[in-house]
Amino acid sequence: MKYLGMLMICGSILISCNSPAQKKMESIKDGFKISKSDAEWKSELDPAAYRVLREEGTERAFSSPLNDNYEAGIYVCAGCGIPLFKSDTKFDSGTGWPSFDQEISGNVAFKTQKSFGSTILEEHCANCGGHLGHVFNDGPQETTGKRHCVNGVALKFIPNNE
Repeated sequence: MKYLGMLMICGSILISCNSPAQKKMESIKDGFKISKSDAEWKSELDPAAYRVLREEGTERAFSSPLNDNYEAGIYVCAGCGIPLFKSDTKFDSGTGWPSFDQEISGNVAFKTQKSFGSTILEEHCANCGGHLGHVFNDGPQETTGKRHCVNGVALKFIPNNE
């Protein structure tokens, strides 16, 4: 009986060490063209970008300089450089995060996420799997009706003149 009790305790410790965050990251790494180790991503990204892109974090609202950027250009993935959003699809949502009404088709991947009884559409870079943000149905009705709410640290802006 003692042996069975010890076996159950050891098993529960092993199971608890495999956190949902680890499982989430494993699923993000699967099936993308660019696949790097955590050590490689950490060496290439600043800590804030790593937390958002690789750990599905969220930056503080109104903290990104890209939130107020309305220059002509393209927004690319901060992890791999693939174009994600065109500047002419950006709009001021008032939420504190860069918002777009449309992605560049094929360059953004989507997955549903259950959170507190509701379903949220999460978006990732289709090339490297980096977490970008979420998609909501409260965008401009005259266009797509979608609001891609994107973390600024997940993006790099390239002006048209470059």
